[in-house]
Parts: sequence; structure tokens; C-alpha cells
Amino acid sequence: MKTLYLVRHAKSSWEFDLEDHERPLNERGLHDAPMVARNIKDEINVPDKIMSSDAVRANTTAMLYLKALEIDPSVLILDPKLYDFNGREVDKIVRGTSDEVNCLMIFGHNNAMTSLVNKWGDLEIENVSTAAFTEIVFKQKKWTEIKNGTTKQYITPKQFK
Repeated sequence: MKTLYLVRHAKSSWEFDLEDHERPLNERGLHDAPMVARNIKDEINVPDKIMSSDAVRANTTAMLYLKALEIDPSVLILDPKLYDFNGREVDKIVRGTSDEVNCLMIFGHNNAMTSLVNKWGDLEIENVSTAAFTEIVFKQKKWTEIKNGTTKQYITPKQFK
């Protein structure tokens, strides 16, 4: 059995004239990411592998989550291929994960997160919200074979406001 945690980066700022890749989180994003993480902390297993897009907003979201989950941030792997908006690269990375990893956590971007949550899970989600956490469990034992998973949790910041 494989477990996949997908997290969309928290709300980002458009305040500064920066390249998209460099956009930081805004105040809401800085608040929402650790709030969601604190609320799922006792409901999830510690991931065997944690990866994030190297974009500032995704990386910052990952760091805020890890701090709230009390996971050493040195385990975070930044991968520029996760700076993906259609989900093809995220799909390749997930399916290319070693089968020794049973629980994988990925921080990324929309529309990739919404696309994959709906492709792999059994809960239709129109638009994965910022800072949202989704847990999908698969019966398959190999990442290359995952399909038709069960959406165990979809947690958004609004649930705690």
C-alpha cells in the first residue's frame, strides 16, 4: 500500500515585481500553511520522502509545514521539475519514486495539484485550495502501478477559521 500527500503551496503575494518563480507567500499564506499542518499533525504518518518545487512559495510552504509537523527540514528535497502546472512532471516523479518509500509528500502548484488529486483520488475537487492538504491511499505496492486511490483526507485552511 502507498500513501501520497499532496500539498498546494499557500497563498502567494503579487505585491512585488518578481518573476513567478520568486514570488513569496503573503500574510494569509504565512498563517494558513502552519495552521493546516498543526491540525493534521496527529492524523498522518511521517512521510518517508518529502519533496517540493524549488519555487519560493512552494519551498516556504514546505518549510512551514515541516516546522509545524516537527520534521527536520534537512529531509526536504527541492526539485525544479516540481515547478509544474499541468501535473505531467509530478506524475513522473511520483511514479519514479523508489518502492521502499511507502509514504510520499509533495508540495507543488495548481493546476497540477487539482489535476492529480482528481486523477488518483475518488473525491472530485473542483479546485484544490491554497495550503490544502490531500491524502490519497493506493492499494498498489509499486508507485509505477498506482491508480484508483482513495482520498482519505482533503483539508483546507477554511475548515479551521
